[in-house]
Amino acid sequence: MADGGREMAHRVADLDRVKAALVEGSGAPGSRAGFGARDRVDLLLDEGSFVETHPLRRHRDPRCASAAAPEDADGVVTGWGTVQGRTTFVYALDSRGTGSGLGETHAEKIHKVMDLAERAGAPLVSLCEGSGAHLLEGAASLARYGGILRRAARASGVVPQIGVVLGPREGAAAYAPLLGDFVFVVRGTVAAAGGAGLPEAEARTASFLFEDEESCLAGVRRLLSFLPANNRELPPLDASDDPVGQSNDPVSRNANRSRSRSSERLREIVPREPGRPYDIHEVIGEIVDDGAYMEVHEGWGSGFVCALARLGGEAVGVVADQPRSERGVPDAEGLRKAAGFVTVCDAFNIPLVTLVDTPDFVAGSPREAGELIRHGAGLLYAYGNATVPRISVVLRKAHGAAYLMRDSRAIGTDLALAWPTNEIAVTDAETAVDVAFRRDLAESDDPQITRERLVKQYTARFLHPYYGAEHGLVDDVIDPAATRGILVAALATLRTKQEDPPSRKHGNPPL
Repeated sequence: MADGGREMAHRVADLDRVKAALVEGSGAPGSRAGFGARDRVDLLLDEGSFVETHPLRRHRDPRCASAAAPEDADGVVTGWGTVQGRTTFVYALDSRGTGSGLGETHAEKIHKVMDLAERAGAPLVSLCEGSGAHLLEGAASLARYGGILRRAARASGVVPQIGVVLGPREGAAAYAPLLGDFVFVVRGTVAAAGGAGLPEAEARTASFLFEDEESCLAGVRRLLSFLPANNRELPPLDASDDPVGQSNDPVSRNANRSRSRSSERLREIVPREPGRPYDIHEVIGEIVDDGAYMEVHEGWGSGFVCALARLGGEAVGVVADQPRSERGVPDAEGLRKAAGFVTVCDAFNIPLVTLVDTPDFVAGSPREAGELIRHGAGLLYAYGNATVPRISVVLRKAHGAAYLMRDSRAIGTDLALAWPTNEIAVTDAETAVDVAFRRDLAESDDPQITRERLVKQYTARFLHPYYGAEHGLVDDVIDPAATRGILVAALATLRTKQEDPPSRKHGNPPL
């Protein structure tokens, strides 16, 4: 072998040694769960797919260098790989290497991978643990964190951004995941931070909560299967063996009976009595493919259930009233949750299916009324601004302004349907009679009998199940058992929907 060849062989061997030390060092237990940064990346990405960027970057100031260098990759591992064969960018913070905070070089590695994700049009996952800006680098380090936050804001609605909170965080580090589209949190993180990590507001903003890191990262992989690579693509289809369901047409229903799973239970779940509670999860499970869905913000805003699911293999966002919670009366937290979910689905071309069963608003105080109005306006804005395929189904009650903001025909839904149990009205009959006929009641010799008579008349005229269809408020009244099949067919038709919003820099949502 020539001298040049021997020299190169020595250098390659040294390179292999250095990179092997990187992998071995960052794989050692250091986080609260015993996982290093590369362990977490390996759990997230398909086996053997990870391509690391800037593994040899180091602090330029020796006073800020980590004691573990060069084995710690300077506190952050960055690069890309695949999740279920689809390109995904990732950066993973390692609290052992960040020392007293994130420094200039550390941040520049993150800047680079964020820029690559936006340019390539692929999702970005941030695996977060550690503190804020590096104390020994001063405000210059803080400015580098600003670069991370600015890039996250710029890529919002362009590529999916998923923040995964795997350990305590402080300072500027607490904000970065919140600028993404979904936030995953491992339970116990707040307690582990001793009150200095996740603030309460961020804990309430967590999209998904998990008991451990393995299940959390598996959840991230599952979420990515619902999302497109970027805002210019449609979500991926995922064929299911679950039959479509019943058809309204007797001929096709008989021809496909062998492939149709029965949805007749949908005729039984929703009680006839307007005020009787039931669990909307049962309805969702009967409608979606294989009864499987991924609920978002399950821990708060209990008046709504928001979930990602599939219908006929197509990813959909389900927004549903929950009559089991406070008799289905809308709450401010639920309205805020639903508005955020509608917005993110619209950003990434995920069709929306809205299941409606709501009385009108009931406010217990002026402050509560103000919150309901503000967050109700947010939900109205989110639906009114959405251009994805939209279908609403009125299951039972649909009263007042609360009904309007549930993607009603007036707000612009593409297809409005209703079950035979629907009651679309300004309010319930008793309230309507008390307000509209108060003089008649006051002048009556027997107000109770008069009230009962007027309630029956009002109900017969305005609250029968075909009122909405007769007045164009819904397109059709359907058999509940046929809901799944009708939704699948409608979504297939609307998959090519095109709607050009007016030319503007951006809207001005009621924040």
